[in-house]
Amino acid sequence: EVQLVESGGGLVQAGGSLRLSCTASGFNFNDHAIGWFRQAPGKEREAVSCIVNSDRNIYYADSVKGRFTISSDNTKNTVTLRMNNLKPEDTAVYYCVADRAGCSTDVMYYWGKGTLVTVSS
Repeated sequence: EVQLVESGGGLVQAGGSLRLSCTASGFNFNDHAIGWFRQAPGKEREAVSCIVNSDRNIYYADSVKGRFTISSDNTKNTVTLRMNNLKPEDTAVYYCVADRAGCSTDVMYYWGKGTLVTVSS
């Protein structure tokens, strides 16, 4: 059974930092792209960041470039999203996603249940 389990969400003040983790199981971690989408209330979901484990190519949405950093630990089947200088507009449910076909800003095959990030002003 495929599982993507997110952790690390919470409440933080604007300008603060959070670290999200996603632990994957049930598929070959090394040949999948792993990333994060988010969805804020009343808004469409947005691709945030993604890393291709086979070649370490990385994608960031323009809205998070320079503030978020994604990394992958193949020994722990874990992908981490370090979020710095958080803004109220970063408030959303963050979903860990995975797909063998690579990173996509539209559709990814596997989804976690999500973790809530709230940034207060």
